[in-house]
Amino acid sequence: MNESPVIDHEAMQEPPTRLVAVGATEAEPVSPLLIEDVTVAYHHRPVLWNIDYQAPSGKLIAIVGPNGSGKTTLIKATLDLVPRAAGQVLIFGEPYRQQRHRVGYVPQRTSVDWDFPVSALDVVAMGMYRKIGWLRPVSRKYRDAAKQALDRVGMVDFASRQINQLSGGQQQRVFLARALAQNADLYFMDEPFAGVDAATERAIVDILRQLRESGKTVIAVHHDLQTVHEYFDEVVLLNMRLIAAGPTADVFTPDNLRKTYGGKLALLDQLGEKMAQPRSR
Repeated sequence: MNESPVIDHEAMQEPPTRLVAVGATEAEPVSPLLIEDVTVAYHHRPVLWNIDYQAPSGKLIAIVGPNGSGKTTLIKATLDLVPRAAGQVLIFGEPYRQQRHRVGYVPQRTSVDWDFPVSALDVVAMGMYRKIGWLRPVSRKYRDAAKQALDRVGMVDFASRQINQLSGGQQQRVFLARALAQNADLYFMDEPFAGVDAATERAIVDILRQLRESGKTVIAVHHDLQTVHEYFDEVVLLNMRLIAAGPTADVFTPDNLRKTYGGKLALLDQLGEKMAQPRSR
């Protein structure tokens, strides 16, 4: 990778305020996610540089790249969890703060304090606090909704179990249920398959496909290159800069992967052979 340019924040100009005409006609619906010229920097050095991306609706989209390539940062910058040095992000044609109710988020499991004394049901109910209201008791209506979300991920029998008493895979299912309870239109998931068993991975994939069938869009950070073709319709290849993005069949190629990983991945040759074989979805 070329040496990262140093960012002088004072010298950078704020992105111009403008009216966005995306989705102005009925024939062209508003994109669930539009990223324009986004740069994110830590200590004056960029971790993301001039990212432009427009997500299609109703697709399962993988963000793929080496460690430290900015995958998690891209999600956090989209959700205003880290500041952007430049650029803008629109969710369904509006800033995130205006569309927060349409977005669900599953963070990395390692970023969660699992010792916090709450039950699985409590965690799922937290996903509905914008509807419930802060500091208000959870009514039966929302408790039932939380149980339904837990049932969808096969965890309703663990509703009263303390979250720190669950296995890693069970914890991930609970956080997926929390996102489902929000009934969002756009979901961001940061490594949803990390550290889970095979049964949990299959269950998560089934849920993602159900979301897609209902018209939802899912954008997930994903590390297992061998399952990208099987799990995702679209892929975003990232290494500080956007390398390529589009339908998995077109973009997820050995050549683009070498550009993304710098040719240092031994698995690329195996993937090249696998991609050359006929696939069934």
